[in-house]
Parts: sequence; C-alpha cells; structure tokens
Amino acid sequence: METKPALSAAVVEVLKQDNYQDWSVRVKTYLMAQDLWDIVESRSGSPTPENEAASKVWSKTNAMALHVIQNSCGPDTFSDIREITSARIAWETLAEKYKPKGLDPSGSMASVPLEEDNLDSITELGESGQEGNIDDGVEFYTEFYIALQIGDGNAANVFLKCHPHAISAKITVTEKTALHVAAEAGHVHIGEELVQKMSKENLEIKDFKGFTALARAACNGNYRIAECMLEKNQNLIRIVDDNGNIPVVRALYNGHLKLSRYLYSLTAPLGILVPENGTMGASVFSEAIYNKALDIALDLVSRCPRLVLTKDRYGDSPFYALACMPDYLSRGNRLVFWKRWIYSGIHIQLVDPKNDICLNIEKLAGNKRRSNGKEIIGSGIYSLSQLVSKLQTLLGIEHLYEMKLAHVQYNELLRQMKKQILISNIQQRNTGSIDLAILRAIKEGIFEFVFEMVKADPQNLWSHDEKSTSIFSVAVQYRHAKIFSLIYGLDIISALTSNTDEFYGNNLLHMAGMSAPSTSLDRIAGAALQMQRELQWFKEVESIVPPNVHSFVNKEGLTPRELFTKNHKDMRKDGEQWMKDTATSCTVVDIRTNLLDFIKEALAWNISIEVALEWNIR
Repeated sequence: METKPALSAAVVEVLKQDNYQDWSVRVKTYLMAQDLWDIVESRSGSPTPENEAASKVWSKTNAMALHVIQNSCGPDTFSDIREITSARIAWETLAEKYKPKGLDPSGSMASVPLEEDNLDSITELGESGQEGNIDDGVEFYTEFYIALQIGDGNAANVFLKCHPHAISAKITVTEKTALHVAAEAGHVHIGEELVQKMSKENLEIKDFKGFTALARAACNGNYRIAECMLEKNQNLIRIVDDNGNIPVVRALYNGHLKLSRYLYSLTAPLGILVPENGTMGASVFSEAIYNKALDIALDLVSRCPRLVLTKDRYGDSPFYALACMPDYLSRGNRLVFWKRWIYSGIHIQLVDPKNDICLNIEKLAGNKRRSNGKEIIGSGIYSLSQLVSKLQTLLGIEHLYEMKLAHVQYNELLRQMKKQILISNIQQRNTGSIDLAILRAIKEGIFEFVFEMVKADPQNLWSHDEKSTSIFSVAVQYRHAKIFSLIYGLDIISALTSNTDEFYGNNLLHMAGMSAPSTSLDRIAGAALQMQRELQWFKEVESIVPPNVHSFVNKEGLTPRELFTKNHKDMRKDGEQWMKDTATSCTVVDIRTNLLDFIKEALAWNISIEVALEWNIR
C-alpha cells in the first residue's frame, strides 16, 4: 500500500503517553466517518470461513480500521499493538493502558468535553471524509485503494457508483489515480473497466513523478492494460515524465520486450525520435542495445542515423552503449563440439528492420487471436510440431539460434554505425564519445568493435581518455592479447609504445606491470599459476616495445619492472602459500616440474624462492 505521512489529515496528533483523551475522540470520529467504527465496537468476531464473502468483507474492514489506529500511534505507543491483528483488541489495549481514570471505557465522545480544537478536527474530517469532494484526503479513498490492490472489481465499482469523481481523483499520497494503481497491480479486468469509464484527458493525468498510467504499465510490463489505454488515446505514447522519458523507454529499461516492441511500433512512425527532440530518441536506441532488443536498434539506425552520436539520458550515446555489450558476441568456438557444429550451420538472413518490427507485432496479435491452436492445426501435425519444439529445446538449438542472431545483428548494427561515424565532424565525434567508446570496447575485450573502428579510420589508433591513456595501454592493462596484436607491423609502434599518460606518467610497459583485473585472472586456478601468467604477459610486452622504454621512470619514480614487483607483491605471497598447500598432494615428479618452471621465472624477478628450493631439494 501507499506509505502515508505520520501526521495525516485524519490524525492531527499521534497518540502519546498523555493525550489519549483528545486522541481517542479524533480517531473515533474518523473511524465513524469512514464506517469503520462498527468493527472496533463489535464483539461478534470474524465470520466463519465457510461464509467466504462475509469473511472477506470483515477482513478488509478490520485491516482498514487497524491501519488507521496504527498510523495514529507514536513510536512508543505503536509498540504496544505491533503484534495485534484485530482492530478491536488494538483499541482496547491502548484504552486500557493510556485512558485517564474516569473516562468512559468505550472512549465515547459523550464523556469528553468538546473543546474548540476537537470541533475543528471533527469538521475537517467531515469535510474530507463523507462528502467526496475533489479535495478529499487520501484517507477517504482507503477502501477504494485496497479494492484496487487486491483486484476486487465489485468493491471498486460500488465505491465508484457512490463517488463518481473518484475515477479521476488522485487517491494516494504519491498522486496516483485508480488507473495508476490498477496498472501497477496488474489487474487487467479492473484496468479495462477504468479505461472505459475515463475520458481521454483523464488518461493523461500524471502522478508525482510525472508518470501517466501508461508509463506505470510500461514499467510493470502490463501489455493488455497498455494496449487498452492506447486504443482510446494514442497521444499517451508521446507524453514524457519528469525525467524526459517516454513509455517505450520505461518498458525497455525494465526488460519488457514484448511490450517494448508494441510501444515502439506506435512511437517510431510519429517522427519524434530525432535529435532535435533532445535525448528521447537516443535513449530508446541505447536502452534497446542494453536490453537486447537489437531489432529496435537496427530500425532506429535506419530511420535516423544521426542518433548514433546523440547523447542519451545517461549522457552517453548509442555508439557507446554498443561498446559496453560483449555478451552479443558469444563465440561459437567456445561451445562443445556438437553445439559448435550446429552453431556454424545456422544461417541468419536479416530482414528489413521496419518489416521486422511489424512482423513481431503482427505475430503477437496473431498469437492472441489463436487462443486455441489445437483446433486450428490438425492434432497430428500439432503433436509433431510440439515434439520438434521440445527436441530443439533439449538440444539447445533455440538458444544457439538466438546467440547467432544476436551476433549477426550486432555486426550489422556496428556496420551501420560505422557509416555514420565516417561522415561525422569533430563536434559530433566528441558528443558521441567515440574515443571513450573505443576504450570501453577494449576493456570489455570486444575485438570486432576495435578492429572495425581502426580499419574505418586509422586515426582511431590515437584514441585516449582524459588521462591520455592510449587504446593499446588499456589493452595491455586488461590483458587482451588479440586487441594488442593490432600493434604488430605498424610504423608508428615506437610512438605508441613510448607515449605516457599525463596522470601517472606510465608508458605501455608500465601498464603491463599493473595488476590484472580480477576478471582476467579468475579463469586461472591457483595464485602461482596466475603469477606465472602475469610474468609471461609482461615479458611478451617487453619483447615488443623499444629498449629505451624498459628503463623509463614514471611519476612514482618506478621503472616498469619495479612497478610489476610492487603491484604483484601480494600475489607472490599467495603463490608461495598455494605451492605449500598443494605440495602435499603432488608427486615428487610433479613438484620438481612445477617448481623448476616457477623458479626459472622467479630468478629474473628477485622473487623469494627459498621455500621452493627447499621443496626441490627434498
């Protein structure tokens, strides 16, 4: 339920140790105004479970009354009734502990002088409780709100008949209408009825965050409620919230791809997803990439290529978003042999993006119409298709197809983006964060991205971040050998390897001496083997760079080798401990072989090997 303020219009002052008399008058008046006092006063108890309808009504009324009593207590007094689930028992418990001597046990107003402030409170409650004015407090709608939350359409309709204005009223402290609540709760039958009763204008009412009911439905993936609203008012599709986002962005961000494609199919033809309209179009583009809806991304790049380098709601660009997604390039050669064989045999033929989106929407509509496919398709054919489907699932063919499709779509999207980048000017390149995107792709290990960008424009070899860290320095630091291999055969190798970053003064070999990211070492078991891999990587880079780079000192006064020793001190200790722990479980031959390999590496680095020598002698 919606969180209510501690001091609402219903209770001016919460119950404390010394104000029971005034408090009980105000709360009782409010409960009476809301037709909730009977549940507190009655001693008949709850109906039997057999009487389901009566039991449900009693439970709801009891919960509403108990909610009012609980919210009217201060922190100290609330602890007295925290575990109580009956409104009557909660009321009697508070009365027994806090009512002054001589006060009517029932808390009746007849036993309490009606002071002027009490009369004001009663007047206030009367105005905001029973009449149902537009300015009603949210407490007036408690019963209505509960009915919407639990999906009780009958109770909601009864309330609306008594209070027709509630159809467009803001019934929560966060300024949500009944349709907002129904859309969030996902009660389709209630949502459809509310939409029928509301005007087009009422569908556009916003809550405190500027969200329409459609935006709330988009956040929660409620396809049918969203569809129902848009059938009545398609203008909802273009209404932005307080953060400048339209419903399709919200649906994509929350991963509701079915609803996202439907909303996009209605949004794209409007022509509003252009750079001139701010971040709207680029945000749809980026969210489509982040949330694996590349069909939408491909459609957008064909409709408006300029969005590639336009800032999105994160201050980045769709081009940068593409550089953040290595998951699209899952390699077929990482699969077991038979899956690799199936993967290589899958042929993907991309259709026109616009048609693809339309086909997806038509497919959804067709599935909705074919509610009983067994009657439409012959039973024998249906059974065969089910068998084939299960076989595909068992073999993982469907997953392999999705993997291959994502890879092909990624490459096509990269190709389309590359076209736009080639004709962009300096300002557009800066806005689109091209350098940062290339550096991010290197960190993620996306070789195709980097290779295509360098091939399209060799000047991208000079890409760097705000600290003047070059792309090859990042490749070395993140241990991406394939990307680093691009440096071979380049005439500018000397310039690239001798460049230093402005912040630390580290050159390319210094970067090899830095600690590797945990992601690159997690695949190697054992600290000693990790240390061995680090040594091998450093030597590989050392063999490529010019000799003068070896002795270059950074701003800490360290050569690359000294930096390596400093950064790998803990790994060295862990490696020694790992070798001690594993020695007892290895044969003598294994020990000699492993130790000799490690000692050869260690001798050149002044790594402590006393323990290793001792084991070797033994």
